[in-house]
Amino acid sequence: MHLSPSRLLATTLTLLPLTNAECTRAALLQTVDEYLQGLSMGQAGPLQNIADDFLNIENNKTIPIVSGIIGNILKIDYNHTIVDMLSCATFTELVSSHSEKPWVIGTQIRHHPVDNSVYLIDSVVSTTGDWFFNASKTLHFMQNESWAPLDKPESRTTLLAAADAYLDMWTNATAEAAVPWGTPCDRLEGSAYTGQGLMNDTCRVGVPTNHAQKPNSGRRYVVDESVGAVSVLCVFEHMSPDAADSHLFRLEGGRLRFVHTITRMSSAGVGNPYPPSARRG
Repeated sequence: MHLSPSRLLATTLTLLPLTNAECTRAALLQTVDEYLQGLSMGQAGPLQNIADDFLNIENNKTIPIVSGIIGNILKIDYNHTIVDMLSCATFTELVSSHSEKPWVIGTQIRHHPVDNSVYLIDSVVSTTGDWFFNASKTLHFMQNESWAPLDKPESRTTLLAAADAYLDMWTNATAEAAVPWGTPCDRLEGSAYTGQGLMNDTCRVGVPTNHAQKPNSGRRYVVDESVGAVSVLCVFEHMSPDAADSHLFRLEGGRLRFVHTITRMSSAGVGNPYPPSARRG
């Protein structure tokens, strides 16, 4: 199922950055807790304050929430969340390696700023057979990383520019030079790890060399300056067929420190629910 043009326009407009004093960190984190509780129970019941115009998107496809990942009972081994007060949104990355079926998930949750009601849950959901998928290995590496608040927060402009430069490397030969590469830098691509003394402690290994590929489009952003993090959900159009993808970046001192990717291969071909030019953040 794809969004109709009118619904698509409405969704795009509501995803644009908003500033409103009614959006509270406590309410955003409460919804994350409810979402995680729902996953652990296999039902959407714990989710409260759902907006009338609510949409659930999984792997770039609009589906009823009860038909999605929340219909499975997950034992959540690890999760961490970043909070975007400007956009009234969160991003949560989680690993379930001991459930009946293993999962690694990245979820953006968006709220209307006036009443904190949830109008969008947007997830990339990966499992066995997806790009470098191994939930146990992913869990091990994530647990050894620190995403603690920074002494000096990163600017929103810097974070968005870094994320876009990285994702532009597939189509722009000059984008690599604009990426603020750091040393050390650890990249977790599915469960494939670059860092911790491997590959010269750099995320620069394996960057695209064929710049004539299709773009990483339909980008949706969640930015948390306090931990130097930016989440981007997008469509990897250069994969055949298109794949749903999550990239999470952390900068420290203006340089890349961590990169996480979650790529759902088997969801490919469902299309792009957002216009490539729609920018959020």
